[in-house]
Amino acid sequence: MSADARAYVSVRVVPRAARERLVRDCAGGLRAYLTAAPVDGAANRALIALVADRLGVAKRAVELARGERSREKLLCIHGLDPDALERRLASSGVDKAAGRS
Repeated sequence: MSADARAYVSVRVVPRAARERLVRDCAGGLRAYLTAAPVDGAANRALIALVADRLGVAKRAVELARGERSREKLLCIHGLDPDALERRLASSGVDKAAGRS
């Protein structure tokens, strides 16, 4: 991996959740449940910390590229290419959402 590699990932944020977790839905999208309220950027900071922790990268490597005031966020992960990002998501603590039957 080169130092200038970067990957983008879309995340839907659910603030004021009972506990923090990162979930991959049936369609492959990410949903972040955060205990922080969406006030003064607290939820954005919590999202960056959660994603950095799950991917095993530094918080400074996770950048909010789009969606500062929206539930739909686009994160840029510096130092990971898209393939490496997918491998880390697959092997990290990302929960799989229960499908509906």
